[in-house]
Amino acid sequence: MREIVLDTETTGISAADGHRIIEIGALELVNHTPTGNKLHLYINPERDIEDGAFAVHGISLEFLAEKPVFAEIVEQFTQFVGDDKMVIHNASFDMAFINAELARLSLPEYPMSRVIDTLAMARKKFPGAQANLNALCRRFEINNSHRGLHGALVDADLLTEVYIELLGGRQPDLSLDEVRGEQRGRQQATVTPLDQSGFSIQRDAAQFSRIHMPTDAELSAHENFLEKIENPIWKR
Repeated sequence: MREIVLDTETTGISAADGHRIIEIGALELVNHTPTGNKLHLYINPERDIEDGAFAVHGISLEFLAEKPVFAEIVEQFTQFVGDDKMVIHNASFDMAFINAELARLSLPEYPMSRVIDTLAMARKKFPGAQANLNALCRRFEINNSHRGLHGALVDADLLTEVYIELLGGRQPDLSLDEVRGEQRGRQQATVTPLDQSGFSIQRDAAQFSRIHMPTDAELSAHENFLEKIENPIWKR
């Protein structure tokens, strides 16, 4: 199962008022495990940035002046997301901006059925408690000390850890870095340049192997063990 954990930064708080996306950060999960595949884009919004928004993310128009506009990165974005679910915190906000950008280009919008909203998950699991990303990082003891200003890729990375914890967490002795390395070894992404504004991502046809499958020696030992048991339930 593939999912995309996603976050955006914008020029203001209302897509309906014509505010635009200026940054997208997205990370790929397969079976709730980060694969290492990611997408990080800065976008020229072709409009001003409100002071309040700048105070949150610190991204200036001067920095974005030479970045591609959304029309130049839309194929890169939709290709990375594919047909899979998106995991977003406060999804109605980000989806309003994403769909507004798609609508400007006369492209199909994403339905909310494509989205898993971690804000709704957190409110259901911890009713009455704070459910913003910082509060959830504190609750799950996730280190967010590097999150000074908001950033789409940083926030997507933190949200990945929050999402896994909201699902029930992972084994305490399981190294996420080790799993990422194993997953990358089994599934590699090939980046094929299109032009200066985008690229396509292709994946090998091989499926993820199950790292817990028994070896031939283990299967043989199991069979030998069963021969010593009268009417074992494994053979009924």
